[in-house]
Formats: sequence, C-alpha cells, structure tokens
Amino acid sequence: MRKLILLISHDPHARAVLRRALEAEGFSVGEAANSREGERTIRRVRPDASIADLQMEIVELGEPVIERLRDADPQSLFYLMTTGTEALSAEFNLHHYGVTGVFLKPVDTAIVTQVVKSALSGT
Repeated sequence: MRKLILLISHDPHARAVLRRALEAEGFSVGEAANSREGERTIRRVRPDASIADLQMEIVELGEPVIERLRDADPQSLFYLMTTGTEALSAEFNLHHYGVTGVFLKPVDTAIVTQVVKSALSGT
C-alpha cells in the first residue's frame, strides 16, 4: 500500500512541485490550501506524514495552529517548511509541538522525498 503524504500550503505552485516529486517516488499525495482544510483532512484521511508551510500557519492563525494540526493525528509524521532559521531557534520549541523535522525553503525536492521515504520505511 502506498504511503499518503498531505501537503498544507497556500502556494499552489509549491504544492504542485512537491506533489510531482513525491508521486514520482511512489507516494500518494493529498493537498490542503490552508490550516483549517489541513486539519479536517488530517482527521479524515490520517496521512502517514504531513508537510505544512510554517510561515502560512503563523501568519494565518498563530502558533496554536501547529498544535491543532499535530493533534489531529499524533501518530503521523509532521514536517514544517520555513523560509528562515528562526523556526529552528530555542524560543520556538518545535519538539513541543511534535514536529518531526524542518525543511528550509526553497525546499530541495530530492531531500524532502529522501527524508520522508527514509522516515516512513520503518513505519
């Protein structure tokens, strides 16, 4: 059975680029254009992993949105995409939110697919 990855980003181009790369590696890919849609989708389909645009989430609804997305399915892997290293700082404790890892933008699709493939091979 193919593993399901959910992409959550307001940028349709970014979603399309990641979708093509992940599908080429054999993943099924779903998409959500915002955090509310992402949360509903996570609860409904229980993806194996989700990749969310951190800047979209902070601007849209603040840090608690990360908690809501993560809480929607605590068993799946949860990655963030960000344009800056501020997301990696100690004051923004990503481990507290259950974040599996961070991809810096512009994301390298080869790295994203390899990391996700490696992480999911053991689940």
